[in-house]
Amino acid sequence: MAQLRISAKDLGVFALPGFCPRCAWLKLHVANKLPYQIFPGIFSSIDSYTKKFISSFFEKYGHFPEWLGSEDKFVSLVKKLHHSNFNILDQTNDILLTGVPDEIFKLKDGSYFVLDYKTAKYTETQDSLLPLYEVQLNAYAYIAERTGLSPVKKIALAYLEPQTGLTHENVEQFKTGDGFVLPFAGKILELDLKPNKIPDYLKKVRELYDQPSPPQSKTECKDCQLLENLFKILFQK
Repeated sequence: MAQLRISAKDLGVFALPGFCPRCAWLKLHVANKLPYQIFPGIFSSIDSYTKKFISSFFEKYGHFPEWLGSEDKFVSLVKKLHHSNFNILDQTNDILLTGVPDEIFKLKDGSYFVLDYKTAKYTETQDSLLPLYEVQLNAYAYIAERTGLSPVKKIALAYLEPQTGLTHENVEQFKTGDGFVLPFAGKILELDLKPNKIPDYLKKVRELYDQPSPPQSKTECKDCQLLENLFKILFQK
């Protein structure tokens, strides 16, 4: 049985209502070798800046920004998290589960709070990707509790909302000497903590990967339709 490696985020795909087993099988077998995969670097820059702001704010004021909104008392940030040591091998399915959350806070009662940033507007209607995020953060909690960061008490998303209400009347306050600023507002959304569900998802990953050929596509899967169109272009006579 070949050992697999899967990230917490990719594991979360298995929880989406529109999950397509054929797409998932292909991604598992080609790993990171899919073509046309481009991720804008600006989001990594925003994540890095957010982390720097949080840690600098804590070092200066001795507490975290009020918008984090927890009634718990934060003690510190857990630093030096890295994929080389923040991972867990599920021996039952021979799967290495990886992925590092944006932040883990240690609370006054000795427990931990796992937080991930999303650069997006928060809406009261359910985010279509929320099932993915819930599995992703529970996977982080699952890893944390098996790498010395136990118990995990809470998991949450921090939506960082770009504040775009600029008008000609207030434009001056956003101007700088060599450009302009874009402020963000934070909104916390706590998710259900249930890391005990992660082994079930890992079992699904193993069962899917071990199928000798791709399973049937989910009906109306747009990615599968695009793939079929690509095949037609490539192999047309």
